[in-house]
Amino acid sequence: MTSTNVRKDAEDSGPSGYAAARLRLLQEGARSGPPRRSALAELTDDWLAGLFTAGAGHLRGVSLIAVGGYGRGELSPRSDLDLVLLHDGGDPGAVAALADRIWYPVWDLGLALDHSVRTPAEARKTAAEDLKVQLGLLDARHIAGDLGLTAGLRTAVLADWRNQAPKRLPELQELCAERAERQGELQYLLEPDLKEARGGLRDATALRAVAASWLADAPREGLDDARRRLLDVRDALHLTTGRATDRLALQEQDQVAAELGLLDADTLLRQVYEAARVISYASDVTWREVGRVLKSRAVRPRLRAMLGGGKQVAERSPLAEGVVEQDGEVVLARAARPDRDPVLPLRAAAAAAQAGLPLSLHAVRRMAAGVRPLPTPWPAEAREQLVTLLGSGRPTVDVWEALEAEGLITRMLPDWERVRCRPQRNAVHIWTVDRHLIETAVRASEFTRRVHRPDLLLVAALLHDIGKGWPGDHSVAGEIIAKDVAARIGFDRDDVAVLSTLVRHHLLLVDTATRRDLEDPATVRSVAEAVGSQGTLELLHALTEADALATGPAAWSSWRGSLVADLVKRVAAVLAGDDLDRPEAAAPTAEQERLAIEAVATGGPVLSLRAQTEPPVDAQPSDDPEPLGVELVIAVPDQPGVLPAVAGVLAVHRLTVRTAELSAQDLPDGVEGSVLLLNWRVAAQYGSLPQAARLRADLVRALDGSLDVAGRLAERDAAYPRRRGVLAPPARVTVAPAASRHATVIEVRAQDAPGLLFRIGRALEDAGVRMRSAHVSTLGANAVDAFYVTDGKGAPLGAGEAASVARKLEETLRG
Repeated sequence: MTSTNVRKDAEDSGPSGYAAARLRLLQEGARSGPPRRSALAELTDDWLAGLFTAGAGHLRGVSLIAVGGYGRGELSPRSDLDLVLLHDGGDPGAVAALADRIWYPVWDLGLALDHSVRTPAEARKTAAEDLKVQLGLLDARHIAGDLGLTAGLRTAVLADWRNQAPKRLPELQELCAERAERQGELQYLLEPDLKEARGGLRDATALRAVAASWLADAPREGLDDARRRLLDVRDALHLTTGRATDRLALQEQDQVAAELGLLDADTLLRQVYEAARVISYASDVTWREVGRVLKSRAVRPRLRAMLGGGKQVAERSPLAEGVVEQDGEVVLARAARPDRDPVLPLRAAAAAAQAGLPLSLHAVRRMAAGVRPLPTPWPAEAREQLVTLLGSGRPTVDVWEALEAEGLITRMLPDWERVRCRPQRNAVHIWTVDRHLIETAVRASEFTRRVHRPDLLLVAALLHDIGKGWPGDHSVAGEIIAKDVAARIGFDRDDVAVLSTLVRHHLLLVDTATRRDLEDPATVRSVAEAVGSQGTLELLHALTEADALATGPAAWSSWRGSLVADLVKRVAAVLAGDDLDRPEAAAPTAEQERLAIEAVATGGPVLSLRAQTEPPVDAQPSDDPEPLGVELVIAVPDQPGVLPAVAGVLAVHRLTVRTAELSAQDLPDGVEGSVLLLNWRVAAQYGSLPQAARLRADLVRALDGSLDVAGRLAERDAAYPRRRGVLAPPARVTVAPAASRHATVIEVRAQDAPGLLFRIGRALEDAGVRMRSAHVSTLGANAVDAFYVTDGKGAPLGAGEAASVARKLEETLRG
């Protein structure tokens, strides 16, 4: 039956004809989605217009208006009818009688009705007092009666909304936030409310209201499709349950999926989550823009007065190469070239997360439109920026979602697509699979001081459930995927093996600790055999806790934690017997020997700065992955203060230390003297590298005391106040027991920051210890350093003195 015939039946048969026509329309298999909603709205319009005409007679100055969802023409099978009977106040008695002739037939059919009778002035007054009324009137649509009366109200309501937007939009944002707090996030709930939850239909309506204010607009791409998808699910929910409900209960999901022609309930939920994610992200971007516009409007008059009417220029502060901060967002520098810089998305994301700032929508879209794919394996900088992003704590979530919204995550990590928006039908889990993985990385960032390889911990957190997108045991499937992903990211064979082991056995510790007899030696030996090494056990322990904490409040407790810790202690005892001594240090290269001899001859520092060449695109994982940055080798005659001097000069020149080794250099026979050799891998924070001659000149001045390194760094810190950024775990300094027979090993794990190594070196110098060697690594945003120190006579420190040095160094770094 055509829509014209359906409407004719309604007109011919009165209320009963409307009911029959409505039923036939809802039972049509050929029409669904927007066409059915529009047809239902048209059918209802025709029926209500007939009721209005029959009841109004010769009454003038009256109109019937649809508002809210009905005003938008989005009638679901069990939607309320939101109606306003508008009148000019000429004959209140006749208007009241007309209202009865419209409302009662609606009630007689059992339809839900939200109704009011008002003059235009009353409607505007009520809208000014009640934000929900004003939102409904923004979608006002004429049904019958005086078209001029309706048009006048629409014009006035829109003008009021735009004039009052600076006051009403913050109220609307607060209303949305309160609703989200009550209802939760649609994109993660197993039984979501399609309308009220964050990312649902209410938020989509709020975005329309923001756009109507002309103050800001929502990102349009995908937004209409997301709304349509949620409305389609609500239609199917109404039809299958026969109730006016917006909650997608577990027991209804299979029927709703079948009504929509979907494979199963998981496919349904995934579509709902994807739609909600689009709306949630659009809401975040839109409300951020509203805040920015309102703030600029408030500040602008004062600035005009101060600057004499001059135009304000937005301040841009550099964060990383090609990345700056502007107006509280991270944007691309004017000189940035995404088409020539495949690492730019990760660099921008890491900078944003570390600064605790959002990524600009324009920046993300520009990168998505023009960035080149990363080569395989990834360059070392890309791997380091990923680790930095993952280790940034809570800000990682929003930055990751910004990249994902424009498809950058699945472009870099294709395996992510299988876990994206994937529901977990387990009451313990409170997140989808992909969000759980990011939450685990956030939790793992709190434990980076507990492990020697925080980079492996963070990447394992990201990948530990990656197999949930595949059939079978997700740990087994995940092990295979993790090997492939880790190799593509650029980890060497040993690290790939560790990561795949962590993914394969990420449930081993908690399952064994809670389900097996830990007094049975066979139980402990089986875990030790699976883990293989102390380093992997340390990582697995941290990953286990991070995974459980990211799962939900029911997944971890002090009791479970104590059981796992007991198991780890027993396994570590078994593995301790298999530990091997550290390998001998590599023999010096010819260049290192040449620099050492030149340093003795000149009596001053000598250095070599050499750029790293890029590996071939088709390079395979090896035992020697591409290092990050450039190689800096420095030979200095042995003297106090070498480490803080070198580290300070590099910090002054904005060079980031990625790795560093300090050791005494053996000289050829016949050459008298003692030389310290420093082998560094450094990278410019942004901009180009300084000239080697400039570095050497400043190093000479730092060593003779004429360059005040501490003062220079303090001046720069004062000129660039610290951003709120990431609240990193506090620095941790420990003494490694029995790590060396010849020296005391002080281990430092801290958040990397400009001047960190300078502060460490100066603190150790102030403690009066001699440095035999140093081994420095920066893994993402984490510094993992070991310093081999002795007393003035070259002997290891006593236990008490070593503990005191470690404690004072930790206090310095936390101060």
